Amino acid sequence: MTHIDLGVDEKQFPGITGLMRYRPETAKPLNELAEVLLRAPHSLPAGERELIAAYVSGRNECDFCCASHSAVAATRLDEGYALVDQVRADLDTAPISAKLRALLRIAGAVQVSGRDVTTELIADARAEGATDVEIHDTVLIAAAFCMYNRYVDGLGTFAPEGRDAYAESARRLVERGYGSAVGVPPAGEPAA
Repeated sequence: MTHIDLGVDEKQFPGITGLMRYRPETAKPLNELAEVLLRAPHSLPAGERELIAAYVSGRNECDFCCASHSAVAATRLDEGYALVDQVRADLDTAPISAKLRALLRIAGAVQVSGRDVTTELIADARAEGATDVEIHDTVLIAAAFCMYNRYVDGLGTFAPEGRDAYAESARRLVERGYGSAVGVPPAGEPAA
């Protein structure tokens, strides 16, 4: 049970979805940020950006965000959960590009502290072909997911267990985007 009464069934609206329904006025900018960072046209594929979100969420031990973004990443990546699991288990041996590995190292540094991002990490990413926009957005995805993770866990939200619990939400996110798939009602409709 969440630390506050969200006025919704947590099993129907777990994790951030219940929080979004509770405060649609804060849900709107949070969803807009996620939409731009994870789905907008970009030189990094959406699956890789979702993988960054899942990676940071896993390092933060945020069960809901890690599971939900792992599901979206697995849906968007050809290698599916096999790759997501490998990256989360051992970044150094996961079969990903050197550029993505360097960006994930930056994301991991941000997860600890923004001050842990070093000029060497940035130089390594650039040496592997990362652009300034890709570096910028990796830092912002990692920072944003530290915030989302703390929002979800700080209010003690419910996180379903098992990958099947996240499959439908992942499908909706891929098809319709953030905002439409996280339980925020369309304009003019009641929240619950």
